[in-house]
Amino acid sequence: MSIGMGSASGGDRRQLGWRDGERIGAGALGCRLGWGLARRWARLWRCGVACVGLGWGLGIGCVAQEARLNLFIWSEYIEPGVLRDFERRYGCRVVVEYYEDDAAMMAKLRGGGAGLYDVVVPPDHRVPAMIQLKLLAPLRHGRLPNLANLDARFRDPAYDRGNRYTVAYQWGTVGLFVRRVEGQALPDSWGAAFDPARQVTPFVLMDSPRDLIGCALRYLGHPLNSVDARHLRDARDLLWAAKPRALGFEGSVGGKNKVLGGLARAAIVYSGEAVRGMADDPQTAYVIPREGSIIWQDTLAILAQAPQRDLAEQFLNFVLEPEIGARISNFTQFASPNRAARPYLRPGDLANPAIYPPAEVLKRLEPLADLVGHARLYDEVWTHVKSK
Repeated sequence: MSIGMGSASGGDRRQLGWRDGERIGAGALGCRLGWGLARRWARLWRCGVACVGLGWGLGIGCVAQEARLNLFIWSEYIEPGVLRDFERRYGCRVVVEYYEDDAAMMAKLRGGGAGLYDVVVPPDHRVPAMIQLKLLAPLRHGRLPNLANLDARFRDPAYDRGNRYTVAYQWGTVGLFVRRVEGQALPDSWGAAFDPARQVTPFVLMDSPRDLIGCALRYLGHPLNSVDARHLRDARDLLWAAKPRALGFEGSVGGKNKVLGGLARAAIVYSGEAVRGMADDPQTAYVIPREGSIIWQDTLAILAQAPQRDLAEQFLNFVLEPEIGARISNFTQFASPNRAARPYLRPGDLANPAIYPPAEVLKRLEPLADLVGHARLYDEVWTHVKSK
């Protein structure tokens, strides 16, 4: 079915002097010191205080080193103004690094990047493995009073009982972003990509292993999270056959942009990208195929080696504020898990079935699950499809 249309919305920091998440002052912490005290103050450099000379060596000014939050997140996934407001409130700097798929995120963290970031945004099905690998720090709920703002169904998820390691961030679906053609019905099946007789050309495949393999499994009538080797061989062969007919593989944002730019007529994307794409071009639509698809949930988590754990928890609690949560969803066009944010969400978004699917569509959706030791089977399928 074709569902929904939506609209998209698109500091200098003056507060200095923060240390370990606690305020120790605002503005420049200036002082005038004689030469006899200069050596003593210089030792403060090792404690996080930078000292600079003020004219002819007659004195020095001291400024507390600015705290830095390192965020590892999907591209186009948070409103920039939210980050600036967090910087102003907590007197810190937010440094953002982006990834386009969860496999790249995992590879970076397991390859030594776990100590580079404070906050990461893993999808639900990755969380159990990240916990098992000891990549995530347990959350101190006493520092997260805004956890109470989450809708009840997001407060005790199967992938992280009791929210011990994660809090829900955004949720959505996987479907087809399609350009309308006058006189032609919109496709209603994954056959738009997987069946040569019904394919919509040119089309783009999603560069995300679990999502794309899951779509292929559903098209074939197999369980979305099947670990049956025969089912996975079927999915492998289906994707292998579709690959030469496609424009290639793209992340969700890239697929959306190819449709908007006229390079492709269809792309497999996440719902938020499709909704923003429809706002840019009303001749496009979002379709959840009749065979069923994926409903997913992304989370916020703190890495076990986070350099700024206290600041990271302040960031999670900040994002869970009702107005902040609404600003994020109004920007991303994904669904918010924050019950308290609903009064601040755009009414049109709340009524948009591309963002909040109706009950009859939800029945056809299934979440990705932890593969419980069978990840190798999916890795083999993906390696075959991408490398051959």
